[in-house]
Amino acid sequence: MRATIFPTLPYRDAAAAVAWLCRAFGFEPRRVQRDSAGTVIFAQLVLGDGMVILGPAPAEGSGAVQLPPLGHVTQSAYVMVTDADAHHARAKRAGAEIVAPPADEPMGGRSYSCRDLEGHLWHFGTYDPWAQA
Repeated sequence: MRATIFPTLPYRDAAAAVAWLCRAFGFEPRRVQRDSAGTVIFAQLVLGDGMVILGPAPAEGSGAVQLPPLGHVTQSAYVMVTDADAHHARAKRAGAEIVAPPADEPMGGRSYSCRDLEGHLWHFGTYDPWAQA
């Protein structure tokens, strides 16, 4: 089954975000579009059957999007991985800010939470909501 929901994320430095998300979280670039100056203006990154779409953040105060340094977010992504502990170690080595270390969850599975290089909140875990009755 293909994913039908695609989180979209703004980044101040979309090129750095593409490289970091691939290194830290294991995403792979599916499509990266650059303008004539070489600036990343659109990117699709995949992990398993999931995809995130990212691009440059709008200028401060020019749109409805507010970036994470405000200290809170209103949305975050949960990404299913096969080994939460190994994924956590990889993300930590890459400099992710760990918000919650790996732990067994009441609904099943094991997960952890972190912030990326620009403060977006991510959750990674082994819980598979499709497999639950």
